Amino acid sequence: MKMTLKHLPAASCSGERGTAQTDVGFKPSRRGILKAAAAFIGTGYAGGAWGQGAPLGQASSLTFEDLVDRARASASQPFVPPVVPAPDLIKKIDYSAHWQIRFREDESLYPGDTDAAVQLFHPGRYFPEPVQINLRDENGVSREVIFGEDIFTMPHDSPAHELPPGFGFAGFRVMRPDMGPDWVSFLGASYFRTDGPARQYGLSARGIAIDTGLNRPEEFPRFKAFWLGPPESEREDMSVWAELDGPSITGAYRFGLVRDAEGTDGHVTSVSANLFMRADVERLGIAPLTSMYWYSERDRIIGADWRPEIHDSDGLALATGAGERIWRPLNNPELVSTSSFLDENPAGFGLIQRDHNFDHYQDDGVFYDRRPSAWVRPTSAWGRGAVQLVQIPTGDETFDNIVAYWVPEQPARRGDSFRFDYEIEWRAQDPKSDTVATVVATRQGQGGMPGQPIPEGVGKFVIDFDGTSLEGLDVDSGVEAVVEAANGVIVKPVAAHPIVGTKQWRLTFDYKQSGPEAVSLRAYLRLDGRALTETWLTDAWVKRRSAY
Repeated sequence: MKMTLKHLPAASCSGERGTAQTDVGFKPSRRGILKAAAAFIGTGYAGGAWGQGAPLGQASSLTFEDLVDRARASASQPFVPPVVPAPDLIKKIDYSAHWQIRFREDESLYPGDTDAAVQLFHPGRYFPEPVQINLRDENGVSREVIFGEDIFTMPHDSPAHELPPGFGFAGFRVMRPDMGPDWVSFLGASYFRTDGPARQYGLSARGIAIDTGLNRPEEFPRFKAFWLGPPESEREDMSVWAELDGPSITGAYRFGLVRDAEGTDGHVTSVSANLFMRADVERLGIAPLTSMYWYSERDRIIGADWRPEIHDSDGLALATGAGERIWRPLNNPELVSTSSFLDENPAGFGLIQRDHNFDHYQDDGVFYDRRPSAWVRPTSAWGRGAVQLVQIPTGDETFDNIVAYWVPEQPARRGDSFRFDYEIEWRAQDPKSDTVATVVATRQGQGGMPGQPIPEGVGKFVIDFDGTSLEGLDVDSGVEAVVEAANGVIVKPVAAHPIVGTKQWRLTFDYKQSGPEAVSLRAYLRLDGRALTETWLTDAWVKRRSAY
């Protein structure tokens, strides 16, 4: 299975290094020429409720129910791969050429009666398939935004000048008021993301995941058309409709975009996904999140880099339908690893960056300490299924190698349809429990005691917990460490104690493997039969001494 190339920064998009910036000093647009051309070919021109610039196509009427019906009908037809109008030319717009193409600020679009300024992404080598962008007003009238180089600035020798008119866009981003940095973007396949509370992009979400983590290439359906419109609730800044298309699936999506959402420390994206199966799918991944993990304090020894830690996320958090809180620290495995967590009507799950201490990363370029977390909260009953975590080996930070999503118990067969409603909260961390402490660090190393002979084939884990449920407790309070192993054994003794000078507790234990497969470990602290902490889970191998 291939790793997914990270959501690359594109022209006018926030880069991976540093925060987003708005370009200034744009050249004047040739608006008079565009207006004359628009009148001649029968198009409109963006203005008033539509925006400041950019030519628009003929008006048409579309409801979201129409879009759902379109997706349903498409599922009964053979898949038609997207056509790239000028494939040889688009390849010339490589990374270097792409980032020099900028959307003109004075051409920004304002869907409906909003202050949400939208800028569009130019296509390029990494985003060659044209995407249709439409503006939608509060009366249900839509107009397509017509692609042309006049709404972009680019060097005089850019290969983009050679693209044919009407090629199509790569995606879009939404700016903050007064043209501040962008806070949400949709770019590539069905990927989208926000910059979170610290205004730093990191992990991404996807519309759907198809056959991820299997022993064959996964399928990447794409949003082939968007309709950008006014808010559909008082909470939203704007709404987006999207048409999904792929060899095995079609879909109609409704997104509600909320900036700096009340009650959270970040943004919220509400999602309503209407899915229609064009073919059988072995693994249908709902609400997928995609991130990068190379190494952390858990496995610093494998990192061939001077920085102490490198990751966009450091764990998978789950809140089960039964009320249990689970933390699964991420791992950079030797082989592709898939873990499943069975559940019914989950309360939430997410890929989380809990560590926001700059000293733990020492990176003042990409700022891993500022990376957001994404928490998926179902807003309808999802029934029975499993959260799956796929971890792919990586030797650097270039690729997204972590994926998490929900797999419904019901098989996905040709002709089936599904509806899933949920919100993605782009937060600093996952929502904290009122009753149990959380894991704040996981460290892994060789077993044994300092100053004693190192035992062969024994590994060690040290887990730190923090939370109000542990306050006021000491070693005489009766706190019990619960540690269990499958395909392995726990080596006694197991120790749990307060960390000197802090309010945190530390759990330490050694373990052995029983065979070639990884040991599945489970641990938490309890008092009088009541859980004091969330449940820590992981799979692990005992590393050779030479690995430390």
